[in-house]
Amino acid sequence: MIQFNLLPDVKQEYLKARRTRQLVVTISFVVSGVALGILVLLLVTVKFVQQKSLSDADDDIATYSKQLKAIPNIDKILTVQNQLNTLTGLHDDKAVTSRSFDYLKQLTPSTVTIGTLAIDYTASTLTLTGTASALDQVNVYADTLKETTFTTDATETEAPAFSAVVLSSFGRDDKGATYTLTLSFAPEIFSNANGVKLTVPNVITSPQQQLFQQKASQ
Repeated sequence: MIQFNLLPDVKQEYLKARRTRQLVVTISFVVSGVALGILVLLLVTVKFVQQKSLSDADDDIATYSKQLKAIPNIDKILTVQNQLNTLTGLHDDKAVTSRSFDYLKQLTPSTVTIGTLAIDYTASTLTLTGTASALDQVNVYADTLKETTFTTDATETEAPAFSAVVLSSFGRDDKGATYTLTLSFAPEIFSNANGVKLTVPNVITSPQQQLFQQKASQ
C-alpha cells in the first residue's frame, strides 16, 4: 500500500511547532508543581517543625533553670567555681617577690648597704636607700645596675634588667656616704612564667663617678 503525504511543508512545520509548545508547557507545569511543592514543604518546616523545636528548647531551658535554682546555695557555688577558674591565671601573673633578695645579693657591692627597699610591681619601679663606705661605691652600684642584663628559660637573648637608673639624692661625711637610687626594672625578671638569670658585669669606676664627686664637693 502506497501512502502519500499531501500536507504542505508549512502545515507540517506548524504541527511540529505546536507539539513542541505543548511539550514545553507540560514541562513548565511539572517544574512549577515541583517548585511549589518544595516551597510548601519549606513553609511547613519553618512554620511547624522549627517552631516545635524552638518550643521544645524553651521548655528544656525552663526545666534546667528550675533544676539549677532548686540547688541550695547555687550562687555561692558558681562564685567559688569562677574564682577557682581564675586561680591559674592569677598565679601566672603574680610577681615572684622572693627573687628580689637573690638579685640584691648579686648586684650590691660589699661596701654598700641597703637600709630600705621599696618595690612597685605594678609600675615596675624600685627605690633603694642606704649607706656606702664612699660615694664612688654608690656610683659603682648605679653603673652595675645599668649594665646588668637578663635571660629567661624561654629565650637566650639578653635584655637590660634595669633602666632609668638615677641617683636621686646623696650625701657624704667623714663616716661615709648616703644615697637614694631610683630605677625601673623589666617586669620579666619577676615573672612567674619563666626562670630568670641575671648577668652582672664587673663595673670599673667611670667618669660619671668623678662628676658625682665634684658635685658632692661643691
